Amino acid sequence: MQPVLEVRDLSISFTQYQGGTRRRVLPVIRRLSLTVTAGEVVAVVGSSGSGKSLLAHGILGILPYNSQMEGELIYQGQPLTPQRAARLRGREIALVPQGVTYLDPLMQVGPQLRRGRRDAGARAESRAVLERYGLGRETEERYPFELSGGMARRVLIASAALQAPKLLIADEPTPGLDARAAGRILGHFRELAQEGAGVLLITHDLELALTIAHRVAVFYAGETVEEAFAADFPAGRLRHPYTQALWNALPGNGFTPISGTQPGPGEEGPGCPFAPRCPRRAADCAGDIPLIEAAGGRVRCLHPEGGKTP
Repeated sequence: MQPVLEVRDLSISFTQYQGGTRRRVLPVIRRLSLTVTAGEVVAVVGSSGSGKSLLAHGILGILPYNSQMEGELIYQGQPLTPQRAARLRGREIALVPQGVTYLDPLMQVGPQLRRGRRDAGARAESRAVLERYGLGRETEERYPFELSGGMARRVLIASAALQAPKLLIADEPTPGLDARAAGRILGHFRELAQEGAGVLLITHDLELALTIAHRVAVFYAGETVEEAFAADFPAGRLRHPYTQALWNALPGNGFTPISGTQPGPGEEGPGCPFAPRCPRRAADCAGDIPLIEAAGGRVRCLHPEGGKTP
């Protein structure tokens, strides 16, 4: 099956000026690769500052003016240029953003969902999609400030679902929600995947991601360090030491922390950015670290758990 989205060796950097004249290029995402197919939820998991949200902005073609992007984005088998992304976003490619401030505070929910349409069919569609996500007809007449955080997030999901997207990007869609409410929100994304959409979930919460994801891409310091099936986590088939550390840090797995901190953009040394914290580091970790096949998944590590496939 042809992927809905292919990300091939994507790198994103920013140009900064210090003291007015000193130019600095700050790499934030490096050599990121992943695929999303129809009917699948792929979770991108990493801590704050790992560059996850920039992936969504790059796909949507809404990066800031001082950014540079290299690599390839392929949507439905064709290059996803910024111009093509502009035509498709809000239609075939939909975003459920992190902040509910994406809702227009001066417009009622109903008109926002209908996007200027006033016909009876549009009203019926907006009411049906609100009901689907547990929101009554009265929600149409409310302004965003009259909604709870959970209601506002369901409105954002309803707005995306109304377009019947082929690719749905959910960027940290559950901040501030308790585990039960967050689980309900994520369950809606799994439903959209079951209806045929490809879903890219960007989150820092591995535990929640594993409740709906088919596959997981783990980020560290702007790089994809592992791609694994969700079933690999409880089965103990993890390859990268950082992925294993994330799994061990969950409350149900011992809540075991790791020493050290993730380097910020521009602070990475040569070779593997996780090497200073890695129990398996060796001299060759200071060199180039390719993404390799290992034990049924992919990992950016020269000494993965389970060995590597040439």
